[in-house]
Amino acid sequence: MSMWAPHGFYLGYMGIMLAWGQSGHFDGLNVGPSSLKQNRLLKTVSKKELETALGKWFTNARDKEGKPALRAQRDYDRRAVQPEVLSLLMVSWTQGDTDEVCSDPLHLGLLQGTRVGEPQRADEGDRNEDFQPRIVPYHKDPSKPHKKVLRTRYIHTELGIRERLLVGILTSRATLNTLAVAVNRTVAHRFHRTFFFTGLRSAKLPHGMTVVAHGDDRPVWLMYETIRHLHQHHGNEYEWFYLAQDDTYTQAERIMNLVGHLSSGQDLYMGRAEEFIGGEERARYCHGGYGYLLSRSLLARLQPHLDSCRNDILSVRPDEWLGRCIIDFLGLSCMEKHQEMTYYYFELQKNADPEREDSIQFKNAFSVHPVSEPALMYRLHKRYSQIELEWTYAQIQQLQVQISNLSELTPDGKAGATWPIGVNPPFHPKTRFEVINWEYFTEEHIFSCADSSPKCELRGVDRADVNSILETAVERLNERYQPQLRFRKQRLLNGYRRFDPTRGMEYILDLALQAFTQKGHSQVIAKRVGLLRPLSAIEIIPMPYVTEATRVQVILPVTVRDQDFVGNFLDTYVMNTLDTRDNALLTFLFVYDPFDAQRVSQTDVFASVKSMISEVEKRYSDVKIPWISVKTEVPSQVKLMDIISKKHPVDTLFFLASVWTEVTGDFLNRCRMNAISNWQVFFPVHFQEYSPALVYRDQQPSAASSFSSEALRDGRFDRHAFEEACFYNADYMATRTKMATDIMDNEELLESMDVYEIFVRYSSLHVFRAVEPALIQKYVRRACNPRFSEDIYHRCVLSNLEGLASRSHLAMALFEQEQANST
Repeated sequence: MSMWAPHGFYLGYMGIMLAWGQSGHFDGLNVGPSSLKQNRLLKTVSKKELETALGKWFTNARDKEGKPALRAQRDYDRRAVQPEVLSLLMVSWTQGDTDEVCSDPLHLGLLQGTRVGEPQRADEGDRNEDFQPRIVPYHKDPSKPHKKVLRTRYIHTELGIRERLLVGILTSRATLNTLAVAVNRTVAHRFHRTFFFTGLRSAKLPHGMTVVAHGDDRPVWLMYETIRHLHQHHGNEYEWFYLAQDDTYTQAERIMNLVGHLSSGQDLYMGRAEEFIGGEERARYCHGGYGYLLSRSLLARLQPHLDSCRNDILSVRPDEWLGRCIIDFLGLSCMEKHQEMTYYYFELQKNADPEREDSIQFKNAFSVHPVSEPALMYRLHKRYSQIELEWTYAQIQQLQVQISNLSELTPDGKAGATWPIGVNPPFHPKTRFEVINWEYFTEEHIFSCADSSPKCELRGVDRADVNSILETAVERLNERYQPQLRFRKQRLLNGYRRFDPTRGMEYILDLALQAFTQKGHSQVIAKRVGLLRPLSAIEIIPMPYVTEATRVQVILPVTVRDQDFVGNFLDTYVMNTLDTRDNALLTFLFVYDPFDAQRVSQTDVFASVKSMISEVEKRYSDVKIPWISVKTEVPSQVKLMDIISKKHPVDTLFFLASVWTEVTGDFLNRCRMNAISNWQVFFPVHFQEYSPALVYRDQQPSAASSFSSEALRDGRFDRHAFEEACFYNADYMATRTKMATDIMDNEELLESMDVYEIFVRYSSLHVFRAVEPALIQKYVRRACNPRFSEDIYHRCVLSNLEGLASRSHLAMALFEQEQANST
């Protein structure tokens, strides 16, 4: 970390601040020309040599001879410089084209993995070549023709960056649907990728698991094929390979942390070291029940010898066979400790209860074995989740203490530390328009309502939120003051809350508390407390790629009662889609009742609508607007979509509209972006305008555009309307297939449900519902069909009532009516 200053620069390294100013002073040692002769330690070192050594230390380039420790030793012996002079120079650094090195040979050996007092091996420099930066020069041969360079699709492929860990679970046909499923549900999702290797697969494979069957249930053959498969298919994609049995519980976070601190460039065979049968030799193999790590380089060196191991090594245990193969051909033994990192494990005793295990060995274990049944696997996962949660809270407390202690050294002192410690400070508005309002509430009411009414009852999540913070406040007070005082809530005097987008939901509570002392005395006191419900870690949900070029198929169901509004719909559709050449198609769905359907040859109730469609087709010669006629007594959304779905390809993007909808280009783009095939369906909440007769009364409405913020104030977002929807035909067909079993004995179920409800109940897709300012509807009083389900009919009635006007408009209308009656 460096910071440049006007009169020099400052460099901080490992907690030591070194300064080089214009005067040429370095760490208390004057390196000016006149001071070199005075400094006894630097008599044999010239200024140029010292500057060269410092330059190498700053840039950390590669020593050209490949043996930095030996060169440093030669330079050290030749110059006879005392070690205390340059003891801060811990790594070889070079600058420019010079070849000289300035380093501490003792510390350099430690960095390269050599023990103190142990001579460095001759091949140590060659092994560390992978860790030294290299410049590959580009030489163009003028005699050869120019050849186009093909770049890789991803930069990590070109740079040779690999994923860190691949996990392989060895299972069998008998335990694939039991123990292997338990492993997959507990820890598999925490790894980047997990494979389940088995000899013979069962008839029905578990859902969501990657199973590789080798065709033979012999344990040694399964191990041989697994190692060969990992090297052949994933050897160039991952740095580490972790193998375990399906009766092993693995702590995923600890395994990931372990491989994050190990160097994959070394051959490593790490796990629980076990003696071979007989125990006469010092070599050890890794017990398969506790899992073991194999580095990529070890797997590459082992690959040519696998066939020889299969033919020459006889063993019943697959982990012992693998250990013998590695020892015989690579000369490596299983290690439990490497580079100061230890592989911890725990042997679970028979009939052991994970909830009662509290030993250090159990808490620190990376793996637990044996796990005899899936229920025990889930209990172990619950116990280790509790342990990780306790450790996380302890780390948070330690960090808070450290922040509090360091705040004393800041200019503001303790007062500069924000509360709670470690959370962003409160938002400070710069103008009055940025002020965040506080909401006042009691235990029964809240005085800030969605419909602008001054007071409304606490219900649903708001009541649960208030009850939760009241319990939390009393609990925290008791934790802080016990055993001297014990508190019990009597009532909430005042409550305030606001949502700060930079930190979370803030609360201020005035509580009437009954305080009890240790001697049994009690007194009612009033106390103000502040609470914060902080924002949790924000999760970025990966979403599939979508494009705004997708064609939208607009479906417009029309009944006899709705045909008067079709003209306005067509005018808006023509202006916003046909004139702008938007990639959208329109299909009409005429819904006839049985009586009108019999008379269609004499009198067509939709003749006027069909004539309007013909006029649009004449105006736009390249546009065809098809229609479909349907006869039904109850125009259920699901029944209508069943007809439409069969007449369109599976990749069709539907927009289910209503005759009151104003289709715009902005909304169609959001329909394309928010409806994702096999992932998400979109149900927008349209903006419903209020009745002009009540809002404007004798006044004329403003001529502002319907898309302006001025117009959006004279209406509301209709939360009770679910008619508009965007979804793909394939998703609808898959959902209806799942619903088919429920409607076999109950055909009336189709009439009691709408499209929104079947997606919620029968699909596993994301059902995205959000307000849509670009989807505006004019006011109209809808005719609610009592033959629909009670829930759909009730929503329709509420939509009509709440969409009439706001409370203020209704109050003004009543006030004016009373005044007129009084006169």
